[in-house]
Amino acid sequence: MRTFNSILIANRGEIAVRVIRTAQALGYRAIAVYSEADARAPHVRMADDAVLIGPAPVADSYLDMDRILQAARETGAEAIHPGYGFLAENAQFARACAEAGLVFIGPGAEAIDLMGNKAEAKRRMIEADVPCVPGYQGEDQSDAAMAKAAEGIGYPLMVKAAAGGGGRGMRLVASADGLADALATARSEALNAFGSDELILEKAISRPRHVELQVFADGHGTVIHLGERDCSVQRRHQKVVEEAPCPVMSEDLRARMGAAAVEAARSIDYRGAGTVEFLLDGDGEFYFLEMNTRLQVEHPVTEMITGLDLVALQIRVAEGRPLDLSQEDVRLNGHAIEVRLYAEDPAQDFLPVTGGIDLWRPAGGDGVRIDAGIDTGLEISPFYDPMVAKVIAWGESRETARHRLINALKETAFFGSTSNQSFLIDVLRRDTFARGEATTAFIGEEFSADDLAPTTPTVQQAAMAAVVQFQVERQQAFENSLNVSPALLDWSSGDLLATHYIYTFGDGEMDLKVTSHGGDTYVVRHGDDEVHIELLERTGHTARLTVDGRRGRVVYSAPRAGVLELLVDGQSLYFRNRIAFAASAEEAVGGGRVVAPMHGALLEVFVEPGDQVEVGTRLAVLEAMKMQHDILAEIDGTVQEVLAAAGNQVAADDLLIEIEAA
Repeated sequence: MRTFNSILIANRGEIAVRVIRTAQALGYRAIAVYSEADARAPHVRMADDAVLIGPAPVADSYLDMDRILQAARETGAEAIHPGYGFLAENAQFARACAEAGLVFIGPGAEAIDLMGNKAEAKRRMIEADVPCVPGYQGEDQSDAAMAKAAEGIGYPLMVKAAAGGGGRGMRLVASADGLADALATARSEALNAFGSDELILEKAISRPRHVELQVFADGHGTVIHLGERDCSVQRRHQKVVEEAPCPVMSEDLRARMGAAAVEAARSIDYRGAGTVEFLLDGDGEFYFLEMNTRLQVEHPVTEMITGLDLVALQIRVAEGRPLDLSQEDVRLNGHAIEVRLYAEDPAQDFLPVTGGIDLWRPAGGDGVRIDAGIDTGLEISPFYDPMVAKVIAWGESRETARHRLINALKETAFFGSTSNQSFLIDVLRRDTFARGEATTAFIGEEFSADDLAPTTPTVQQAAMAAVVQFQVERQQAFENSLNVSPALLDWSSGDLLATHYIYTFGDGEMDLKVTSHGGDTYVVRHGDDEVHIELLERTGHTARLTVDGRRGRVVYSAPRAGVLELLVDGQSLYFRNRIAFAASAEEAVGGGRVVAPMHGALLEVFVEPGDQVEVGTRLAVLEAMKMQHDILAEIDGTVQEVLAAAGNQVAADDLLIEIEAA
C-alpha cells in the first residue's frame, strides 16, 4: 500500500473542479495545472496550488507530459489524477508517472495500451468470450484490404479510429461507393486527434441502444460493476444525454451484461474505474463496443443512484487499499439523468461556438447537481472541447428525474454564447424519450432542420426585454447624473414619453415603443399589438413581471450598451437594439465572402483562384474543438482569391476565400 497526501490534477474545466472537490474533502492537497487561456478558470482558483504549463494549444500545455511532470516536481505532488480526455488514456504518460515516482490514479499502462486500441481490444474480448460486433480489426490497413473486409461484413458499416473515441475518426458508410472517402476522412481526423490513423470496421447495428457498465477493480482480487448507464441520445456519435439505470433493463439482462463487463475487466487484470460499453439491440442481444480506461463524463448519474463517490474510490484503489465493496453491496436507488451543456449552435449542425460568458448562473433545487468549470466573465476557448457544464437530476422515479432536469435547465442562465440548452429541453420533453424508447437513431429520427432552427422571440418576450432594458438604461443614466431626485424618474411635463427599440432577428425585426405609466407599469406597442407590463421586482439578474395579467420571472444580463440577454422558460434570447448601433461592415458579409466560423487550424484548402464552385462545394477543412469541420460554398461562382493557407491558425470571422457569384 502506498499512501500520498497531494494530488496533481492533469486536466481542466469541470472534471478538474470535480476531482479537486473530492480530493480536498478527503484532506488531500489539490494541485492544478493550467494553460494561459485558463489563468482565471475556477479549477485554478479552487486548488491549493496551481502551475502554468504553457500556451493555450493542448499540444503545448495539457498534452505536454514533460511540463506536467515538471509541475508535479515543483509542487511536491505525490500522485496524478488525469481526469478524462487529454492524457487520461495515454499509457506512455502512466509509465512516465511511475518512472517519476508518482502514483497514477488510474489503471496500469498495460491495460490502457490494450484497451486503447479498438482492434487489439476487440481481439482480446473475443478470446474472453465477450460478445462482439462482427467486423474487421486486421493489421492490413490498405484500402484494398478494407474494401474486401467490408464486402464480407456487409453494409451499412462503421469506420472507426482504432486509437480513439468521442466520435472522432468515425464515419457511417451506407454503401461501397462511400467507403474510400470515409476511410480518408477518418484516417485524417484520427491522426490529428490521436496520433494514429489505424482504423477498424464494424457492422452497423440498426437503431441500437448504447449501454455501458461501470466497473471497478482493486488490487486484491475484487472486480465489480456499479450498474449501467444508457447513453443512446447522441449526435455525431457524441453523447448528449445519459441516464442510469437503462429504461429497458431487466434484472436478467443486467446480470448478463454485468458479468460480461466484469469478465472483460478481469481478463486484462484491470485496476481502478473503467467503463465497458455495449450496443444493445431490440432483441436484447448485446455486443462489446469498447472499454474506456478512465472516469467517464457521465459518472455522476452512477454516483447519484449508488450513493458512491467514484473519485474517492479511485483514490482508495490507487493507494492500494481494497474497495471494501462486494457486488451484493451495490444498491441502485432511484433514477438519474444527465445532459451535456455545449457551446454550440444546433441550427448550424451543432457547430461549436466561442465567445465571452456574459453570465453563468446555474440552477439549484432538490436532486439537482451541476458540474461546471466556467464562470461569468471567462471566455469559451476554441482550443478545448465545447462542453461547458453537465446538468444532472435525480428522482425516486424516472419521471421525477426528468421533470427536475427540465426545470433545472429552464432556470440555468448561460449568456454570451449560443448553446444547446433549448435543444436539450426539447429532447427531454419528446414523447419517445419520456417513454424511455430513445435509441442512437433518436436525434436523426425526431429532429428536422425546422426543429433546430433559431427561435424568433414572441412580441411579449420582446416587450419584456424592452422593459427590462429600459429599466437598466434608466438606472445607469440616473447613477451618472448629478443632483437628480429619484422622484423625477419617468417624469415629463408634456405627453407620455415613448422610448424606441428596434430588435433585429435574422431577416426580420420588431419595432417597439415603451411608454412608462408610472409606478413601474409600462405599455409596449408593436404595430397594432399592445403589451401591458408591470415590473414587480428587479434584483441582481432576476426580474419579476406581470405581462398582460400573467406573472412570470426572467433572468437577464445587460453586458454592454444596447444589448440585453433574457432567459425565458429555458430559452436564451439575445436582443440587440439597432438604434444603439451603427450598421457595421460585418453585417453585410454575403455568401461570396467565406469566413472562418470559429477559431481553429486550417487543415486543408481545396480550391485555387479561378476554380468554379457550386453550392455545397468543399472549400476547406477547419479543425477546432477536437473536430474537423467542412467549409462549404454557399453560392455558385468563381474563386477570386484564397487568403489563408493550410496549416495556419485562423480566428473566427477571418476572411478565407472570396467567390464571385455566377
